[in-house]
Amino acid sequence: MSEECTHDCSTCGSSCSTIDEKDLIAPLNKYSSIKHVYAVMSGKGGVGKSSVTSNLAVAMAKKGYRVGIMDADVTGPSIPKAFGLNTRAVGDGESILPELTLGGIKVMSLNLLLENPADPVVWRGSLVAGVIKQFWSDVNWGELDYLFIDMPPGTGDVPLTVYQSIPVDGIVVVTSPQDLVSLIVTKAVRMADMMKKPIVGVVENYSYFQCDKCGEKHFIFGQSNLEQVAADLGVKVLAQIPMDPAMATAMDQGAVEDIENNYLTPVAGQILAFEAK
Repeated sequence: MSEECTHDCSTCGSSCSTIDEKDLIAPLNKYSSIKHVYAVMSGKGGVGKSSVTSNLAVAMAKKGYRVGIMDADVTGPSIPKAFGLNTRAVGDGESILPELTLGGIKVMSLNLLLENPADPVVWRGSLVAGVIKQFWSDVNWGELDYLFIDMPPGTGDVPLTVYQSIPVDGIVVVTSPQDLVSLIVTKAVRMADMMKKPIVGVVENYSYFQCDKCGEKHFIFGQSNLEQVAADLGVKVLAQIPMDPAMATAMDQGAVEDIENNYLTPVAGQILAFEAK
């Protein structure tokens, strides 16, 4: 390893076979204790990843666990809006304090630090990666049972930084029922394998629309081949979530905690089962 190593492999072209992966883990904030960390990722954008993250966190909180969400989608943060958080996060002189939702979920997002949340974040990857480390090291999360990380789409700087800098216990992959599903899921699973992070399973969003009058399912994007793709990759299908206008409305209105039919509740249970193995 070079004496000038910054421990940020996302900006380095060297091949260092002597690096101990544990050396790359950033120190957790000294006032924080987090038992489990799960990343929610996708190989592409527009699949409802933030919706899955939000509802999964709500489901786990309603089971009685202490939950936090790190919004790692720095250039496209949407978690604060889903929970109706409009105030700016503050510090106590030593740490940044996460905002608290009505349901008691702790949230940290760059949008909570900007003077104007509508301002674009036009940053290079290395700066964005640095913010993610700060969310881990400089935010006083207190005591959490679960921290869910809402990842940006793709397999670039931020996912690499998260997997190298934060002790992720498992990954939930989100996809949609389109022809690209095989490629999308494969990229995400292979990155997880490269980083030696276990896959909990795959959640398919927008799987179908179910008529509230006749109950018939309409496959708007066509029949999915997710089961076969998952079997080929050796991963589990956790849920196939329908297109539900109530969920979309709740996300837009900042009322995700008020959704009556939370489709991610069974997935929360599967995460608990995953840990018990």
